[in-house]
Amino acid sequence: MADRIALRTCPLCEAGCGLEITVRESAREAGTRDSVEHTVVRIRGDMNDVFSKGYLCPKGSTLKQLHEDPDRLRQPMVKRNGTHVAVTWDEAWAEVDRGLGAVIATHGRESIGTYLGNPGAHNLSAMTFNRVLLTAIGSRQRFSASSVDQVPKQVSAGFMFGTAVSVPVPDLDRTDLLLMLGANPYASNGSLATAPDWPGRLEAIRERGGRIIVVDPRLSRTAESADEWLAIRPGTDALLLAAMVNAVFAAGRASVGDHLVEHVNGLREVEGALGAFTPEAVEAAVGIDAATIRRIALELCDANRAAVYGRIGTCTVSFGTTASWLVDVLNTVTGNLDVVGGAMFPLPVAASPTTRGKPGIGKGFKTGRGKTRVRGFPEALGEYPAALMAEEITTPGTGQIRAMVVVGGNPVLSTPNSGQLDDALASLDFMVSVDIYLNETSRHAHVILPAPSHLYRSHYDLALLNFGLRSVANYSAPVFELPPGVPDEWEILAKLAAIAQGLGADADPATVDEVTIRSLIESTVRDESCVIAGRNPDDIYESLSGPANGSLRGPDRILDLFLRIGPFGDGFGTTPGGVTLAELKRHPHGMDFGALIPRVPEVLRTPSGKIELAPPVLLSDLPRLEASLNQDPNAVLLVGRRHLRSNNSWMHNIRVLVKGKARCTLQIHPDDAARLGVKDGSPVRITSRVGMVVAPAEITEGIRPRVVSLPHGWGHDVPGTRQGIAHEFAGVNSNVLTDHEAIDPLSGNAVLNGIPVTLAAATV
Repeated sequence: MADRIALRTCPLCEAGCGLEITVRESAREAGTRDSVEHTVVRIRGDMNDVFSKGYLCPKGSTLKQLHEDPDRLRQPMVKRNGTHVAVTWDEAWAEVDRGLGAVIATHGRESIGTYLGNPGAHNLSAMTFNRVLLTAIGSRQRFSASSVDQVPKQVSAGFMFGTAVSVPVPDLDRTDLLLMLGANPYASNGSLATAPDWPGRLEAIRERGGRIIVVDPRLSRTAESADEWLAIRPGTDALLLAAMVNAVFAAGRASVGDHLVEHVNGLREVEGALGAFTPEAVEAAVGIDAATIRRIALELCDANRAAVYGRIGTCTVSFGTTASWLVDVLNTVTGNLDVVGGAMFPLPVAASPTTRGKPGIGKGFKTGRGKTRVRGFPEALGEYPAALMAEEITTPGTGQIRAMVVVGGNPVLSTPNSGQLDDALASLDFMVSVDIYLNETSRHAHVILPAPSHLYRSHYDLALLNFGLRSVANYSAPVFELPPGVPDEWEILAKLAAIAQGLGADADPATVDEVTIRSLIESTVRDESCVIAGRNPDDIYESLSGPANGSLRGPDRILDLFLRIGPFGDGFGTTPGGVTLAELKRHPHGMDFGALIPRVPEVLRTPSGKIELAPPVLLSDLPRLEASLNQDPNAVLLVGRRHLRSNNSWMHNIRVLVKGKARCTLQIHPDDAARLGVKDGSPVRITSRVGMVVAPAEITEGIRPRVVSLPHGWGHDVPGTRQGIAHEFAGVNSNVLTDHEAIDPLSGNAVLNGIPVTLAAATV
């Protein structure tokens, strides 16, 4: 048989790069299609992809190794006598029904906790059916990777602009000055700012005469390539941003621009609230002199086109939400919000919270609709802080978590005080994991349900394109047909939902699918602002599901609905020629609907219909921020880091990505190494309030004195796992050191950076 080419979008990070996959199909023996052997021959960048234009990082080409990984689970696993054994799907479903049913019957639905992992954001099945599962379980005990990552930015954007996806992104392709805080896109591409080839886009800024300034405690790969590196003291980004805003007001330069004058509330309130945060007041705490702070603030005013962008380093700190808010305050008062080349609001092709509902006004955003049982910590984005899972499992009383459902996550490595959570998971009455690996978390599961390989699934970045730097749409059909008897991932999630609802182990996921699409259609036609408002739901259903549309089911059918009611959609005939899933399939390299455009006021969903520059809940955190000026300047602080060939913990079982020079090292400044008496490569004991690890020293000038760095997502030396390569390159788990009690109070986000530690030379 001849080779064929399959095109798809890489699902391994937020960049959304197009892949060209060469597939060889050969017959094992004469017979049916089931006897055809499929082999991935090569993966390279799709030169014709409308967004990535051939760019590809090292991770994308390893989908072949991930697909073929012998450690990747292909059958369900059930724990029997302490050991996981492979079973049939029927056996696994019966065990799930028995285990979940027993816990619900004995302790009620609030005793079921859920954790959704990071890979779900890159997964069409998860984006369309995770909510169905959560609703079916019926518990408020929801946790996810969001609260160890980006939730502060979504909370601040929600209060300012009206929804949790109303996040302005830097218009990289047209800006002249970019100020980046806590971001290293040379290693991780963009985040909450979706675009392929961030390195190329950054280099293009400088090629056209622009400048890039990077604020980071480490001389990251991105900082090395910038025009200026500001080595900030970890966790003080909010102080720096507050001082920059203060400097803009003090110079009489604050201006939101003529385009926003009628659409902004709170300008004078912000000026008054930040009066104490002068550059001179913060310079000692942040480690950057007042003259530099003032100069850069005014450069943002003077530049023809400028943007401020803050990412994970500004979110995973004690003032994550406040820093996220001040990024957009600074963009606003320098006249760089909602203008070409500044910070702009994406316009996703599929319907989203910023395109649905009445343009320019909405219900706004709230947190605190519930509180954790033990500590009374408020909810944000419908979930509780992941840092508090362990105490909710181990603290007795009504509502104690007795069972967990974990979907695509490894919180034992990725959430604070990992040892505490590891012990807590071991105490559960029942646990089920949807995961492709037997890893540090799923080893606690009584049942593991393996999702099929990425190459068996369709793909569309339904979540990530809400933050796209262009309005693009790329749909990927499955590269291979599912093997006989193997459920698609959405079917696994739908069946889990049915079992949680009490429909039994024989429940048909197709029934859940039908209820889901009918419910979505009904809510859509009731929306007076929607293009199909008032239409007959049965007509919409037939248009989506009938033979004329390929009898769509599952995530593809839901995606088709969202595309067709989106800003570029066909509106089910209302806009002839508009986008549909069928039209996307006719454009396998994607469709590009253009660069970012100004969207205020229609993008706003606040009750006032205006940008709320000074939400009271955000102003209320400023006294705490001012008090932080008195923190010990001599404390040693731990920060994390990422690597281009690493995607959290779940890509560490691919040899081509982890081989070579050890990357799980403690980066330390030469002055600190000399003080400790350690040499390059020698072991260092790192101790925090909650834990201790030993890691080899990597002595480098590229980090501030009294700051050390360990990468996130390692520590694969735990017994009971089945990831041979990851175990070989185990490293140490930095989250043994992070403190579960250190939480951003406005969002519930974990503090993974700026952790106080003590260091000592260790003996081998």
